[in-house]
Amino acid sequence: VNHQKRGSCTERNKVLTIDTMNPNVKKMEYAVRGPIVQRAMQIEKELREGVKKPFTEVIKANIGDAHAMGQQPITFFRQVLALCSYPELLNDNMFPEDAKSRARRILQACGGNSLGAYSASQGIDCVRQDVARYIERRDGGVPCDPDNVYLTTGASNGIVTMLQLLVCGEGASKTGVMISIPQYPLYSAALAELGAVQVNYYLNEDKCWSMDLSELERSLAEARKHCNPKALCVINPGNPTGQVQSRQCIEDVIRFAAKEHLFLMADEVYQDNVYAEGCQFHSFKKVLFELGPQYSNTVELASFHSTSKCYMGECGFRGGYMEVINMDPEVKAQLTKLVSIRLCAPVPGQALMDLVVNSPQPGEPSYTTFMKERTATLSLLAEKAKLTEEILNTVPGITCNPVQGAMYSFPNISLPQKAIKEAKALGQVPDMFYCMKMLEETGICLVPGSGFGQKDGTYHFRMTILPPTDKLKILLAKVKEFHLRFTQQYS
Repeated sequence: VNHQKRGSCTERNKVLTIDTMNPNVKKMEYAVRGPIVQRAMQIEKELREGVKKPFTEVIKANIGDAHAMGQQPITFFRQVLALCSYPELLNDNMFPEDAKSRARRILQACGGNSLGAYSASQGIDCVRQDVARYIERRDGGVPCDPDNVYLTTGASNGIVTMLQLLVCGEGASKTGVMISIPQYPLYSAALAELGAVQVNYYLNEDKCWSMDLSELERSLAEARKHCNPKALCVINPGNPTGQVQSRQCIEDVIRFAAKEHLFLMADEVYQDNVYAEGCQFHSFKKVLFELGPQYSNTVELASFHSTSKCYMGECGFRGGYMEVINMDPEVKAQLTKLVSIRLCAPVPGQALMDLVVNSPQPGEPSYTTFMKERTATLSLLAEKAKLTEEILNTVPGITCNPVQGAMYSFPNISLPQKAIKEAKALGQVPDMFYCMKMLEETGICLVPGSGFGQKDGTYHFRMTILPPTDKLKILLAKVKEFHLRFTQQYS
């Protein structure tokens, strides 16, 4: 055994070192919680310790964490979850009857009538049935088989699971997965971990971040020279770009996937977050079935939803689902095996997912309050989306596309050549340099566009629209002031 002496102690060499660890993990990056966020947490600690800064608090606008930003939970959801967590409360007359009946139904479907029991690996049966009925209502009657529904630990877990199934091969036969640029960094990180090939296709910033068929064709043809592209991922509404794809665009993408024999993955976690006039959410599944059996019987599709976004914002419960369409039965058996190894998604998250897809109905005691809260949350987000776009567009050197949906703006920022040079001399990407400087000078924590991918020579940042309106206005005023100062300093 090798030993090395340090002082008087004899220590064995570590088995796990940076050189012996899984190299794919080292390649993974996740900008949303990356170096800027780590520095923001250090600054918060410094402020608590009394270190003087030109600001009194850190404003984290880096992540779509609704409740952390002050969005209020939906009363009905929390009532039912409280009843499920502590069933003694079912005897309390302070809870409405519809909340109690939902809680009883969920508890009866749990082992030992307890939220603390494991569920079936695919998810609680009655919840999957409710998800299937919800999808049918959403899609105008297109049938949904509960057996095609898997309850997941947030949407992220479902996405990674599907990528695990898809990835295989070595060299030129290694699986390639087409992802949009800019993209949500879960995709690039998961592909790096799995050793798959990331195939970039660029969204068209000049056309409000729309998908472009000719760009998909270019990307695919280029990728086929060095890997085997098998899947196409679409985020709609978009993260970080906030666009809502048109129905025509979705049709084009489905036809393209069919022609090129690609597995489609539709990340639809922001499906209720649509704000812009003339924009509407169309699910990939609905459009697929409306295109007729030529497509609906053949195109393989996995679509994803979550309790973390929309009007719910319940990120911490880690609730989600995926629905698979036209999956090979033998592969589906392997998928069921794969999820069973992880035992099950968190049962409180499954319960919450049930409430999202089976919310209070007209005539039920909680309906009026539920609708009032839901509408107020979505209306406020729509106002803040418009406010963000309008204020950012008043800043010379910042251009912001309309925030049509989701929870973020992704403005284009012009950086002076002198700043770009200084950033590169420091070994930093220019928009990382810009965002880090903004954090140190203003306390505002944003994510640089380079963390999501962008066209060479362009720079952006992602900013959530979630803070309360008064705080959002302060944040936007500070961004404006900083950008003008930064531009002047480096011009």
